[in-house]
Amino acid sequence: MESGEDDNVDSSSSPLLASLRNDELKKLLRFKVYKRRWFVLLVLCLLNCSNATLWLTFAPVADQSAEYLQATLMDINWLSLVYMVVSIPLSFATTWLLDTVGLRVTLILGSWLNMFGSITRIMGGPPGAVFSIHYAVVMLGQTLAAVAQPLIIFTPTKMAALWFPDHQRATANTIASMANPLGILMANLVSPAIAHTSDRIPVLMLAYSIPACVACFLATVGIRSSAPPTPPSASAEFSTSEPFVQGVKLLLKNRAYLVLLLCFGSGVGVFTCFSTLLDQILCAQGYTNDFAGLCAALFIAFGIVGAGLLGLYVDKTKRFTEAIKINMAISALAAIAFSVVCLMQQQSIAVATVCSLFGFFGFSIYPVVMELSVECSYPVGEATSAGLIFISGQILSIVYIVILQSLAIPVADSPRSTCGIAPQSWKVSMMVLAVLTTVFTCVFIIFFRTRYKRLEAEEDATYGRMRDTAADASTKTIADT
Repeated sequence: MESGEDDNVDSSSSPLLASLRNDELKKLLRFKVYKRRWFVLLVLCLLNCSNATLWLTFAPVADQSAEYLQATLMDINWLSLVYMVVSIPLSFATTWLLDTVGLRVTLILGSWLNMFGSITRIMGGPPGAVFSIHYAVVMLGQTLAAVAQPLIIFTPTKMAALWFPDHQRATANTIASMANPLGILMANLVSPAIAHTSDRIPVLMLAYSIPACVACFLATVGIRSSAPPTPPSASAEFSTSEPFVQGVKLLLKNRAYLVLLLCFGSGVGVFTCFSTLLDQILCAQGYTNDFAGLCAALFIAFGIVGAGLLGLYVDKTKRFTEAIKINMAISALAAIAFSVVCLMQQQSIAVATVCSLFGFFGFSIYPVVMELSVECSYPVGEATSAGLIFISGQILSIVYIVILQSLAIPVADSPRSTCGIAPQSWKVSMMVLAVLTTVFTCVFIIFFRTRYKRLEAEEDATYGRMRDTAADASTKTIADT
């Protein structure tokens, strides 16, 4: 049960209101919550994790995948890049669908697309046949899963707002959002463990299809409504989300939201570059692929731990802005440190430590930013405000990757290089990455100011209910006398 009452209510205006500030009034002002909210959260976590494993199925075993599918490494890279290409144009439709049609339809549609994508990948003729379409079938499956991604990844904020009370929203959002990087981590660990050789690729695809089917079954059978029978908070009870087009117009006029959109979108771009280029950056200094994989795993694992701790903290304190500003400042320092240590040889401990700190303070702010985007843009729909930030991050990810790769300078063969291809100097690229992180962190710290509009709306609604309760009690008392 969740109480919507503020214990600091001013009672000086009415002795009757003061007399009502007791346990009986608290019972009247409570919002009921339902145990089924944890089931909805579980299903969303399974979908998020499953979709992420489908995304990165082949990246950790690119050589084996290329051999099995009789494709080039570039073709294998496109099996992952298709997610980014598809998600950008479909994101706008997803935000409209989620805020207009509802959570249940969106989740079920996403679960079926995710399942069909996983099953489609294991179909088709054997590779090497005269009319083999095996790679095309796998790409079709990846595309279906890519269409499902925005339907799944946009929903944590909406789910938390509709199903969870205000003191659990950030935690629920964190758990659901961090299921996606957990899936990325699992893909990096499970794919190499299963697919030692190219003939194990079908087993790998079958293994990843099982959780997708389970999640689809649970979503279809178990989620019977978009929201609980009664709202868990005042903002859910009095929600007046703007229509999609009107909501976008309001967001474009909201200065605080635009600062958040630009700065956090840039942060997503930086983290995407870090994850994508880490192996290429470290191999030039003699670090092995296994060590690069360890650093990526530390980055994600510490990010998940940091997100959990940060979610609990902001749920209790509601200090969204302060928490994000502090974490972003430390992340900028970690980015600067990484731009230095990644260019040094035989500094494994330093590189691993910096990657861990980068994940703990930087990667962990994602779910809290999603909550803050709703707070500063309320009553715009949760999917719209969070979705546009995701789109910004996807676009800037592509831009940053292109820029950093273009700045990498090929160097003569070096005996210390462990790269499969000619090594490159990433010195300029890393300096640019550190500058981008620092600039947008400073912009956010200096210019971001906002009221927590959703919390204010909940407070106003609660006080309104208290006044109504007091008035009803006063009327009843007069009538009795």
